[in-house]
Amino acid sequence: MIYDIRHVTTYSYEAQVSFARCSLRLVPLSGDGQELISHSVEIRPRPAERTARRDFFGTLTDSVLIETAHRNLRIDSRSRVSVARQAPARDAASAPWEKVRDTALEATSLGPSSPVGYVFASALVPLLRPLTDYAAASFPQRGGILAGAADLMRRIRADFRYDPKATVISTPLREVFEKRHGVCQDFAHVMIAGLRGLGLPAAYVSGYLRTIPSPGQPRLQGADATHAWVSVWCGDDLGWIGFDPTNDLMVANDHIILAIGRDFADVSPVDGVIVGASKQKLNVAVDVLPVE
Repeated sequence: MIYDIRHVTTYSYEAQVSFARCSLRLVPLSGDGQELISHSVEIRPRPAERTARRDFFGTLTDSVLIETAHRNLRIDSRSRVSVARQAPARDAASAPWEKVRDTALEATSLGPSSPVGYVFASALVPLLRPLTDYAAASFPQRGGILAGAADLMRRIRADFRYDPKATVISTPLREVFEKRHGVCQDFAHVMIAGLRGLGLPAAYVSGYLRTIPSPGQPRLQGADATHAWVSVWCGDDLGWIGFDPTNDLMVANDHIILAIGRDFADVSPVDGVIVGASKQKLNVAVDVLPVE
């Protein structure tokens, strides 16, 4: 499947901004079942400086400096990506989760794909006993890692309510778990915390999800979404497998990866600092269009 993706981020400021420095992580990943064909980004006002680098996780990050005074900042990212990814069956044979846990801790590499780097707490994902206990119900003794992760994903979808007004990115994970309301970022963090509490490697994935309109309904412009899900290391044989707890979906060809990290703090599509405005309004519009 080939997709054309347009991701437009607009900041509107209450007062004029004299300076902005931003980090952009808007270039889709090549690898893990997908290939980047083309990418461009237009920034208004035009940056005074722009430099690109790859971070530890392999994400191409643009550092942008804007010195022109402005009331609006518009970042228009366009990509074409080919995706060919087959998800395993939820009940497919897999290694016992205890073996996966032990093997991860024996890893000799500290590279970005090494499972040991995704076992411990991170900035937005503390290890919490109630969350560990919640996850443990999906992992009976000697149970397969794949079936356990799929069951945990299913339970989060059933037990938590999607509510974009319930949380912000700074809402503590303990509060998200207690209230059981939130958005895709929260559900990914909940699943990651539960898995890591059991010693299982789990990474945070940001990207896009293609949405399909109901039969007979037109596709709405900007109806697709930036999204978040979880990648779980399922042992040497299966490697990293994607799980989408917001939708109870195994990750396949409708998911397009932007970046992978330990939690949202590692992969935010746009972040930075500004000088000169007390309030701001953010608007994000995403289109994910299959190329016929």
